Amino acid sequence: MKLSIVILNYNVRYFLELCLKSVEAAIEHIDAEIIVVDNNSEDDSCKMVKELFPNVKLIENKENLGFSKGNNIGVAEAVGEYICILNPDTVVAEDVFDKLLTFCKGKEKLGAVGSKLINGVGAFLPESKRNIPYVKAAFKKLIGDSSEYYANHLSEDNVGEIDVLVGAFMFLKKAVYDTVAGFDEDYFMYGEDIDLSYKILKAGYQNYYYGEAVTLHFKGESTLRDKNYAKRFYGAMQIFYQKHFKTNLLFDFTVWLGIRLVYVFRKVRIQKIKYVYQYVLISNKKIEPLQDALPKISICREEMSNFQKETEIILDANFLSYKDIIQIMDKHSHQKKWTYKILPHDSNFILGSDNAVSRGEVIQF
Repeated sequence: MKLSIVILNYNVRYFLELCLKSVEAAIEHIDAEIIVVDNNSEDDSCKMVKELFPNVKLIENKENLGFSKGNNIGVAEAVGEYICILNPDTVVAEDVFDKLLTFCKGKEKLGAVGSKLINGVGAFLPESKRNIPYVKAAFKKLIGDSSEYYANHLSEDNVGEIDVLVGAFMFLKKAVYDTVAGFDEDYFMYGEDIDLSYKILKAGYQNYYYGEAVTLHFKGESTLRDKNYAKRFYGAMQIFYQKHFKTNLLFDFTVWLGIRLVYVFRKVRIQKIKYVYQYVLISNKKIEPLQDALPKISICREEMSNFQKETEIILDANFLSYKDIIQIMDKHSHQKKWTYKILPHDSNFILGSDNAVSRGEVIQF
């Protein structure tokens, strides 16, 4: 088998359904398998997978084992030459895996490859490509200066060598994953992708950023950024430094103090109340139940152009490909006045996420 896609799920049933539908479309002509590991979700994620995706291999953990261990369990069951670690709150284009398999062919000492990631309003996510977070770069990042933290030598649409990828999308050979012992299970959540990327580099492999493939990452669905987010994140960074850069007591104290100072003085984001002036459905037909749920919705079959401010655009995957949907959001990311929701293929709900601070919105009809 060529490819195994491993998706770790926790309480994001509707985002998982959308993700799986996009992945199924992307592996239609590839010898591939999908493995969903569920970390004891309290919603009906597992029931949905069994009913709608009978060909997906589902592993039901009896407790929330965290990101690292959950993914390691999935990869242990994978039989593909390549694996893709994928978040459940992502949407992939139909050609993403074909592109990456072609890119990887013949590469010597190939490590992990990541795609360009955009968020739920189409904005580029800079964590798609990062440098090794040495203390100076990481500390500057934590106080608001990310100039040395992100891999700015590559533009968001370029292809090239980088150090660190994000765990929402990591594509690599299973043999490489096994060689470096996969994700370090000392990390429960956050930091494990930095750790894995760094272990791959230390083992003599090279990581790559592939900006010619774009993936939608709603970001924040699997891990709500509540008041404990900063503490968990900075705690994970401390584990990373202790494992890879421990030198002396002064160094350790500097890292410890820096992490705690940033936690104390971190900025608190205030979520704004959302107002939608109009809903526009990009489709080739009227969908009556959706019309009932959103009475003021209008239909447009063409490319968007001069929509009003505070328009919410609903992208119909029964009419558009997932690649088309991602391209539309990427192309119009400068239109900060617009928000988006996606109607998955053969589904009775729409969903979207406008920021990483709170859960996205699901509207059933």
